[in-house]
Amino acid sequence: MRAFTGSRILFATHNKGKLEEMRALLAPHGITVESNDDHNLPEPEETETTFVGNARIKAHAAAKATGLPALADDSGITIDALDGAPGVYTADWAETPDGRDFVMAMTKTWNKLEAANAPFPRTAQFNATLVLAWPDGHDEVFVGRLEGQVVWPMRGAQGHGYDPIFQPDGFDTTLAEMSAEKKNEISHRADAFRKLVKGCFS
Repeated sequence: MRAFTGSRILFATHNKGKLEEMRALLAPHGITVESNDDHNLPEPEETETTFVGNARIKAHAAAKATGLPALADDSGITIDALDGAPGVYTADWAETPDGRDFVMAMTKTWNKLEAANAPFPRTAQFNATLVLAWPDGHDEVFVGRLEGQVVWPMRGAQGHGYDPIFQPDGFDTTLAEMSAEKKNEISHRADAFRKLVKGCFS
């Protein structure tokens, strides 16, 4: 596994919530995290049907465009009663002509579970795949998961995305009811990130 030796990394995202999360996670390692917005990078088309495939597209496009090592994540929620949907289309379920509407996406998700008469608990997983790519084309892949269930109604105002309807196993609160510190300890991204640090930063 290749060690990361620089002091700057590009996190290939336009999502400010994810960017702040990654800056907080990498701060103890003395690494400056830049984003697509800092380099005016367009969002590459995500044409793969897997988390790792889409993360690779984003990481390699950013590394090639900037000459910096680039980290990309593709993440989403998979719901067992919906045959793993929305999966890689998690963000797409929130798309509207005016931007992403996650309240709409969460409502759609619950309505689909109700229509399917899905049994309780409505088990689900948050998945995060991190790909660290270097400008020479090399990459390393790290996969994180958080097991839990989909609950209703939405609860909490922290976090982003589907956090208000995801209750992790072993907790009676949703991710959106947790402090950022608590979420960063247990999240799927934190799980993948721990593996990344062990593999490339230590």
